[in-house]
Amino acid sequence: MSKKEVERFLITGGEDKDLRLKYNQIETMPEFVVAAVGDGFDFSEEDLKAVLRESGDSFDSYGNPRQRNIWWF
Repeated sequence: MSKKEVERFLITGGEDKDLRLKYNQIETMPEFVVAAVGDGFDFSEEDLKAVLRESGDSFDSYGNPRQRNIWWF
């Protein structure tokens, strides 16, 4: 598990609207990470928190439909 995998995931989400929409609907971080691992990404909740902290992003969601400002475009 690694921060590089989190970065790959966030870039993939930035490029893939369907993936982004799917993950924006997941409510909790543990569920989010389990889904990502199930989709072939290999990182932990701690890895995700570290990358978000380093990039200054927040996992918080907002709006309707739900969105997050974590995706790397």
